[in-house]
Amino acid sequence: SFNEHECVTTLIGRAIPVTASLAIGAMILWLIVGIALGVIAARLRGRSADTASTIFVLIGTSLPTFLTGLMLLVFVVIKWKIIPFPSGNYTSLFENPLEWAQILLLPWITLAFASAALYTRFVRNAVIETLSEDFIRTARAKGLSEKVILRKHTLRAALAPIATMAGLDFAALLGGAILTEKVFNLPGLGRLSLSAVVEYDLPIIVGATLLSAAIVIVMNLIVDILYAFIDPRVRAAA
Repeated sequence: SFNEHECVTTLIGRAIPVTASLAIGAMILWLIVGIALGVIAARLRGRSADTASTIFVLIGTSLPTFLTGLMLLVFVVIKWKIIPFPSGNYTSLFENPLEWAQILLLPWITLAFASAALYTRFVRNAVIETLSEDFIRTARAKGLSEKVILRKHTLRAALAPIATMAGLDFAALLGGAILTEKVFNLPGLGRLSLSAVVEYDLPIIVGATLLSAAIVIVMNLIVDILYAFIDPRVRAAA
């Protein structure tokens, strides 16, 4: 590094645990919320729950990430004082799990809010489309309960495209959540890359770019493998 006078791999090695913790927690949160709300909205299409999910999708997709993070800081931390102000000094999960979760809670919510809205809309449409397929009508004709049809047939078919979305979104986050890390002052890969661009630290820029490209390639491979487990039709075609 021209400015830090350290090996690029050392700098990236310090930043990766922060970004990985941020990406994993946010992905778990947005998958749980997005899939749950999407399935509920599809099952209760046209009712109040579906309308509420639509409002959530509109708000989530309209608010930029940095604005969501700033609003959480202003209200949750400064005004209501629900949790202490994040210091930006990252604490490892293995050192202090409670402090680790406390530092990353608001960044998780910030990243998950917009993604959960997108996944809610996508899952709703996918479930509605799958419920109209012939194999779902056949399962109902056999006398299977709606819970079994939803769990074993509908979700397995509808969630296959979600695996691709989740894999690519996760890869993008591992490449650095620049705005979120900047708002919450987290020493992750995104903030490291942003500082390198501002200061024109070319070795860090090259290292971060190569790492991001490698992460995308690996996640694409993992998604392709997961497809065979999620959707039996892929195994049959192979």
